[in-house]
Amino acid sequence: MDIKELDKQYVANTYSRAPVTFVAGKGAVAFDDAGKRYIDLGAGISVNTFGYADNEWLTAVNAQASKIQHTSNLYYSEPCVNLAQMLCERTGMKKVFFGNSGAEANECAIKAARKWAFDKYGDESHATVITLKNSFHGRTITTLSATGQDMFHTKFGPFTPGFVYASAQDASEVERLAEENGCCAVMMELVQGEGGVMALEQDYVNKVLEIARARDLLVVIDEVQTGNGRTGTLYAFQQYGFTPDVFTTAKGLAGGLPIGACLLGEKVKDTLTPGSHGSTFGGNPVCCAAGLNVLSRIDDRLLARVRKQAAWVRMELSGAKGVRAVTGLGFMIGIDCEKSAEQVAAGCLARGVVVLTAHGRVRLLPPLCISDGELVEAVDILKEVIAE
Repeated sequence: MDIKELDKQYVANTYSRAPVTFVAGKGAVAFDDAGKRYIDLGAGISVNTFGYADNEWLTAVNAQASKIQHTSNLYYSEPCVNLAQMLCERTGMKKVFFGNSGAEANECAIKAARKWAFDKYGDESHATVITLKNSFHGRTITTLSATGQDMFHTKFGPFTPGFVYASAQDASEVERLAEENGCCAVMMELVQGEGGVMALEQDYVNKVLEIARARDLLVVIDEVQTGNGRTGTLYAFQQYGFTPDVFTTAKGLAGGLPIGACLLGEKVKDTLTPGSHGSTFGGNPVCCAAGLNVLSRIDDRLLARVRKQAAWVRMELSGAKGVRAVTGLGFMIGIDCEKSAEQVAAGCLARGVVVLTAHGRVRLLPPLCISDGELVEAVDILKEVIAE
């Protein structure tokens, strides 16, 4: 039996896999088990920040793994503390809780917001969280409940109560929901990745921030996909000109190892107390060593290159044959095509380019290390496939 048959027999059938088995890679290029070369514009869904088998990343990971691969959170861990310090110093946040994924980070953010409200009001009268329609916050029962898409709210009920959903275009809906419900927070993705790579308008965000201030709501920003240089700044909120009360990150933070982080601002920095939350593998030394390496390398020079390369991709695709619209921010690019996104993805894969789909659009999330030459080659193929 080949690997595809073995996968079908032994792995839970939760993914519709493409007929490719990747076995090796370097930088933005991957190779399958037949030796075929692919330029990867997906980065493991925004995870492989510096692509495959990055030398500096490997050195950091191997060095830590050779010392101690895990210690429980009953004890101190230097990589964990150092990564938390670096995250806080680069964002203005005050404390960090580490988990293993974006869903865990978002669960922590929701718990922190609700406990903050409980501590303030003495009961659960202000436990509701406003999220946005078309959002995606994870696949646990609670983060599915927070996700503002009806398609996710079936088959797994009963869902966690305490979420209401506002339009991502009309801030007055946030105002109305805050008035009608006992709310503790508004939670947003500044670019709705799984919702079609749609960036929120600056004016809309500004109005939501005004409403949150007026009604004493925490502002929680989900940077699971937008973070770690993906949008051209370290975190997307830095482009929108504010600092949230809480934000979450994961995916690209450790460049390919599982990590999630919930960053707590001044208002909520002391809300979580011993025993109120935890994660067995959270703050794992190897994952944190990887995160330190990744984060330390996302500097102004790299971010400027991301913005320049992303602008070039948008220029090439905007108005190209078969392209109706290009959306997103930085290296989070959505393409609305005349052909189906699935057709485009399959055509690109056949020609050695990996692209993703989201909500009916082609989605590009290249590794931040991709070269100009690789990007030109991949975009040329993408344009050909879209135009066919």
